Amino acid sequence: MRRSIPFLSSLLFGLASMPANSRAEVLPKPDAPFSGVVAETREKSVPAFPQPVQPRKGAPNVIVILLDDVGFSASSTFGGAAQTPELDRLAAHGLRYNQFHTTALCSPTRASLLTGRNQHQVGFGNLADIATGYPAYNSVWKSETASIARVLRLNGYSTAAFGKWHNTPLWEISPVGPFDHWPTGLGFEYFYGFQAGETSQWEPQLYRGTVAVEPTKKPEQGYHLTTDLVDDAIKWLHNHEAVAPDKPFFLYFATGATHAPHHVPKEWIDKYKGRFDQGWDRLREESFARQKALGVIPAGAELTPRPEGLPAWESLTADQKRLFARQMEVYSAFLSHTDHEVGRLLKALGDEGRAEDTLVFYIVGDNGGSAEGGLNGSDSNLGTLQGSNTEVAFQLQHFADLGSPLYDNHYAAGWSWATTTPFQWMKQIASHFGGTRNPLVVSWPGHVAETQAIRSQFGHVNDIAPTIYAAAGVTFPEKVDGVSQLPLEGASLLPSFADPSAKSAHREQYFEIFGNRAIYKDGWVAGARRYAPWEAFTNLARLFRGGFENDKWELYHVDEDFSQAHDLAEKNPKKLAELKAEFDREARRNAVFPLVPIPDPDTFPSPAAGKTHFVLYEGVERLPTRILPDISARSHKITAAIDNEDGGAEGVIVAEGGRHGGYSLYVKDGKLIYQNNLFGQTLEKLVASKPLPRGKVTILYEFDVDFSLTEAAKGLLSSALVAKARPGRARLAVNGEEVASGHLSLFGGFRSIGTETLDIGKDLGSPVSPDYASPFAFTGRVEKVEIDLKK
Repeated sequence: MRRSIPFLSSLLFGLASMPANSRAEVLPKPDAPFSGVVAETREKSVPAFPQPVQPRKGAPNVIVILLDDVGFSASSTFGGAAQTPELDRLAAHGLRYNQFHTTALCSPTRASLLTGRNQHQVGFGNLADIATGYPAYNSVWKSETASIARVLRLNGYSTAAFGKWHNTPLWEISPVGPFDHWPTGLGFEYFYGFQAGETSQWEPQLYRGTVAVEPTKKPEQGYHLTTDLVDDAIKWLHNHEAVAPDKPFFLYFATGATHAPHHVPKEWIDKYKGRFDQGWDRLREESFARQKALGVIPAGAELTPRPEGLPAWESLTADQKRLFARQMEVYSAFLSHTDHEVGRLLKALGDEGRAEDTLVFYIVGDNGGSAEGGLNGSDSNLGTLQGSNTEVAFQLQHFADLGSPLYDNHYAAGWSWATTTPFQWMKQIASHFGGTRNPLVVSWPGHVAETQAIRSQFGHVNDIAPTIYAAAGVTFPEKVDGVSQLPLEGASLLPSFADPSAKSAHREQYFEIFGNRAIYKDGWVAGARRYAPWEAFTNLARLFRGGFENDKWELYHVDEDFSQAHDLAEKNPKKLAELKAEFDREARRNAVFPLVPIPDPDTFPSPAAGKTHFVLYEGVERLPTRILPDISARSHKITAAIDNEDGGAEGVIVAEGGRHGGYSLYVKDGKLIYQNNLFGQTLEKLVASKPLPRGKVTILYEFDVDFSLTEAAKGLLSSALVAKARPGRARLAVNGEEVASGHLSLFGGFRSIGTETLDIGKDLGSPVSPDYASPFAFTGRVEKVEIDLKK
């Protein structure tokens, strides 16, 4: 085990190694001169192998843990009702930061965290899923913003990433890349995780490096993604300890938890039965009292009121209360289960004897609690983007199965507000701390002056990179891979490790997500909010509306008003005007404008753009939707050439999507079947009238859109994100003979789900049809599948 150096020495060395014009650093470092001797003969010569770059002696291991969609007050460590004993244990021997901030949304937070810059500088002004053709919003990680992993690796560290990676352009997520913007192209030597904004915790779509891999077990065999990620991370740690125990490592561990779907084993849910019957209003009061008792908020902090548009708990019906309380039981169980699994990772570190020389940053959420489930929550969360059924009576039909593989469930928006106590608002709302303030716990045994201590310096995720560089004695490079680097935007938190009264080095920070925006400067915050987040993706007119000049700005003196309880805009218009002008300067410097650029599907890069004919051969699998022909709401045909040599073949010929939306063409019990799955809520089938013949078979499926929508269809599509589902006439033919036909009430919309893929000869991930279990591989041979888009 490497010996840890005294804290003061580390601090001074770290501060001395911060960026300075006089100490320009270029990475990769040039090869060291040959240290041997080359003479005319072997006897007079001395060999010497090139030596790898060596880290600074005593440089710590670094682990950064990032949870997903966890509000400030969700965990027991910060006053919440969800028990997080492992986080409590880490905090008991470390520091709790109560004025640490994220960007209010996932992709942007990760881009800022992993670079030390502002999210717009990296190219992630909003979600990777809705990239637009502007430099700050195109989701193409900028080469002038090298990642922590790249810088540390070039300074002698091993690097690995596990879990959620939501920072690769969607059109580059394919079996053939390019892979420059995957984790392994951005400095991580090892990656195991998923590429989307969310995935099923039971049936995830995973990658090891750049290669798609399948989970080793099924849900019924005890598989869960968080457990799998921890197991893999522990294996990596053990291998590293076996081979390179003296080499420091940087391990980035980003769970899919607790983002929807809220998937967790039932035994964890049972622990919370009845714990939330009091409702969200009362929960906020209880959490507020616990926060005061824990000291994680100041004694003078005030509890802010419920926002307009969220119902009071007492105004709800008995059915609403019953459903909503269950949703929060599932969510809290999910957070507790996550805490347990992360605790296993930290225990493994301790078992190896590495805890003493490891700096751990545990960031409890990449934004505030999520209101994206809507006012009722949902059991088909991604389907809500297309208008799936979220009625309470409908959800109560599956009440007992929330949290299971069967549902893509999310809690009601009231709980997202409750888990951001004492602040206003929640995820997406970058104008208020409910969206941007998340707990940070730091542990570094022997280097933290106090234990169980609170730190109240203003901080931001872009502070993590400079803190790591300072602790590791790494000089920030002027150039990486020949590219001049943008300066770090964050400031090191290292001085606050030893001194609770150290002044905040981070004196100014702008925030902006979807036009919700704010500016912090020297204890003041001015911000403007544009919409209620529970309507963000079901009311695009609201989300993408203009009129920014008419937005109402609020003003808070947060040095004195911890929770932003008192708007001083009318009392201090001069200060407000000063901060609004400052936001404008920072926005221009960081390329934030234009605000809320509207994504244009016609300009979104895709290998499928402009094509109408596609040929897919045997062995093609795990193709994400963004690189495929978009057949939603379009007349199309699918032609498959198969070999049913023995006459008994069955299985999937082609499938796209999964349990929560998609289509599948398969053979079961000798019959050809086409399954249409709308959000997992409407299942329609065409079944062939006769058995599939023996030998070589040509199968044709045709769908012709009916553009004369029924009133029912119009109602379903009225709140859709994109009108990408339509009714139409479908038919199946075998060797030129029609064997089935029928009318589909609605086809499409599943591409917005984005977590599932297209597969030839099998259905990976979750099954499109309840008639089979994945992968239901075809037992004959699928020679070729052709997809044609009709004019």
